[in-house]
Amino acid sequence: MFDLIKLLFDICLLKKTPQDLPFSINLLKVLAIINVIINFLLMNMSVNWFSALLKAAVGLLLMGGFSWICLFFSGKLGRFYQTTTALLGTDALLDLFALPTIATMAVNQGGLLAFLVMMTLIVWHWLITGHIMRNALEQSFSFSLGLAFLYLVVSYQVTALIIS
Repeated sequence: MFDLIKLLFDICLLKKTPQDLPFSINLLKVLAIINVIINFLLMNMSVNWFSALLKAAVGLLLMGGFSWICLFFSGKLGRFYQTTTALLGTDALLDLFALPTIATMAVNQGGLLAFLVMMTLIVWHWLITGHIMRNALEQSFSFSLGLAFLYLVVSYQVTALIIS
C-alpha cells in the first residue's frame, strides 16, 4: 500500500506516469471507492449528506467519462484502467491535502491563507491532470492542459449545479 501511495505522490510531482501503475481492475475499483469516500467527507462539511454523496458519485462518473472520451477519440482506449486509476488516485491524494483547508473554510476561518492554499491545490490538480492526459494520449503538454482545464471547468460547474 505504501508503494502505491508513493507512486501516486510521484505522479502528483510529475515524476511518474499512469503507465507506471499496474493494470488492475481491482485497484481501479478500490481507488474509485476511496475517491468517493474522500469527496463525500469534503463535501459533507458544507452541504447535507445526500448532496455530498450525489456530488461524489457524479464526480466519479465525470472523471471516468472524461478519461474514456479522451482515450476513445485518440484510439488509446486500452489505457483506460491505468489512466483512470491515476486520475482517481491523485485526486484522492490531493483531496486529502485539501481536507484541513476545507475544514478551516467551513468554519469561516483561514481567510486569505486558506484561499491561497486552495488556489494552489486547484492549479496543482490542473497540472497533474494535464500530466496524466499528456502521457495517456501522447499529446503535447499544452494540449493536455487544455483538456484538463476543460474537465475542471465542467466538473466545477456540474458540482455547483448539484449543490444549488
